[in-house]
Amino acid sequence: MLLVYGLLLKLVWFIYPQIPVIEKSDGLLYNKILAMLKPAFDVYPVIYSVITFLLLYTQAISFNRLLNDRRLMQKPNYLPGMSYLLITSFFTEWNILSAPLVINTLLIWVWAKMSSLYNNPQAKLTLYNIGIVIGVTTFFYFPSLAFALMIIFALLITRPPRVAEWIIAILGIATPWYFLFAWLFLTNKLYSFQVSGIHIDYPLFAKNNAQYTGIILILVTAIIGSIFVQANLRKQIVQVRKSWGLIVLYLVVALFIPFINSSHNFQYWILATVPLSAFIACFFFYPTKKWIPLAVHWIMAGFVIYMAFIKK
Repeated sequence: MLLVYGLLLKLVWFIYPQIPVIEKSDGLLYNKILAMLKPAFDVYPVIYSVITFLLLYTQAISFNRLLNDRRLMQKPNYLPGMSYLLITSFFTEWNILSAPLVINTLLIWVWAKMSSLYNNPQAKLTLYNIGIVIGVTTFFYFPSLAFALMIIFALLITRPPRVAEWIIAILGIATPWYFLFAWLFLTNKLYSFQVSGIHIDYPLFAKNNAQYTGIILILVTAIIGSIFVQANLRKQIVQVRKSWGLIVLYLVVALFIPFINSSHNFQYWILATVPLSAFIACFFFYPTKKWIPLAVHWIMAGFVIYMAFIKK
């Protein structure tokens, strides 16, 4: 049902497929992959829509499964996956193949591993692997290096401070870059290599009033959902409370990244949709008067239809 739900929400992007554009802040690996795909896929742009949908759907399913496995809500359900597919359907920019969309898959894995650090006997190996994955995300989108902050604060939240663990995580982040620079040096391309870099600037929040309306819908439901989370947090075990703390940390870093981005593009806010969907799922799950979240859901679905067909 979630698959059908997602297909219906994103039907417009199969009808009117969008061709991705390389941005200044996109990383080396993403640029290379997209450059290889464009000659063949630009002729049949619907392939981009298929790839984008598969990424969004697998991200929704994997994040949903992780929340259920870690018992972040009172009962297992598919509301986090539904919420993710719903809010990512609000704007065209979030349904075009992009570097931030790709790394959302990696960041979900990073969050999952971070939430397992509590009482983890192999924490150093886990931290090194987390560091490597964050290092790889910078090859797709360099400002994602800011997610290294998640490691520092995750260790403060989940474990007693140990300098050795922080160093191991930093070594993990540096490992992909070490191999890249070694290859550039051996091929005599080191001095011609350029990193997209980080540029501190005021980000693009929205282009028109309709987009502001969508942002307000997302924020209001997420804030109310966070109130329900806080109200039920005392009933949860320590590990669940720490996992929710990591989701908040995930959201803060994701909201910070567009401020250090060199391109003025709305698509980079998609990084925040994963943690936001967890709180929005709680908005749909916890109210005793079920007609309220049901009505809000159809308002949000109506907004998707308006943005996709009427506004377009």
